[in-house]
Amino acid sequence: MERKQTSYLLWLTIFLGFGGLHRLYNGKIATGVLWFFTWGLFGVGQMVDLLLIPDMVDEHELRRRMKYGLLYDPSQPVVTRTLEPPQLATPQAPLRIQLLKAAQARGGKLSVTQGVVDTGADFAEVEAELTAMAKKGYAGIQNDPNTGVVLYDFHEL
Repeated sequence: MERKQTSYLLWLTIFLGFGGLHRLYNGKIATGVLWFFTWGLFGVGQMVDLLLIPDMVDEHELRRRMKYGLLYDPSQPVVTRTLEPPQLATPQAPLRIQLLKAAQARGGKLSVTQGVVDTGADFAEVEAELTAMAKKGYAGIQNDPNTGVVLYDFHEL
């Protein structure tokens, strides 16, 4: 917090004719020199910096800590994490089985979109799987008379 206060005090030196001292203080040498010789970019840059000083100070502090390997900040609370055992994935039924169950729940008829919603698979995957089942004779392909949507009709379900 002291560094921010000092930066704001140095910012005020613009009224004494010295702009950019706050930038030099926070390690922004090139722009600090530019601000110094142009009176804070004719006052405009100095006014903008009034809002940027907190970030400037935080950035300088972070660079300084990284430079000296002081990533620990005593002003921040220490966060500890406990390691939990990894969760084992439950085996998921193959896409073909998931699609058959989805069709069974809908009276033996299934659209690609319904298959995507029920399985969570990609549209291309679902369409390819349904088309493969239709080519092998497990399902017929028809259009819904009301909407025109392509439906895969599983006769045995």
